[in-house]
Amino acid sequence: MNNPLKRLLGFVSFVLIVGGISCLLHEWLGWFRLFGFLRFLAPGGYEVYSYVVMIALGIAVGAASEAVGRERPRP
Repeated sequence: MNNPLKRLLGFVSFVLIVGGISCLLHEWLGWFRLFGFLRFLAPGGYEVYSYVVMIALGIAVGAASEAVGRERPRP
């Protein structure tokens, strides 16, 4: 059975990681804006730091989704 919380966390993880990478590419190269709505989460002047934090947060949420999906061994 697939846990709906695991699927939701996996989706949020995907959006944060891909969006953070996309926004970094846009900041550095000036093109490739995939998840443009994430730019509203970054305060002015700290965009690059915010996008790196988004990527790290996406990795952490992805690890949490894997932990939610595991069943605990029963004694």
